[in-house]
Amino acid sequence: MKVINMNTARTMNSSEPMEAASPVGTVTPCLIKKKELAKRLSISTRTLDNWMAKRLIPYIQVSPRFYLYDYDEVLAAIRKHYQVEPVSRT
Repeated sequence: MKVINMNTARTMNSSEPMEAASPVGTVTPCLIKKKELAKRLSISTRTLDNWMAKRLIPYIQVSPRFYLYDYDEVLAAIRKHYQVEPVSRT
């Protein structure tokens, strides 16, 4: 009889954070791609491009066409700049 290991750990490509492998109390940033961020904020990727050009949101440029975003930092920037509470769909 063969036993199959059902590993449920998520990868960094998923929209959910990985299981806590670090010590308790430390926070690891959850970096997401542009399409995932646009989906979470219910906006277009073009709107994200405009915000990036105006330097309204923080981002990490990995290569000329690839950017990563920390979701919590982007929400904080939106709250600070627009002084509104964005709708969170988690």
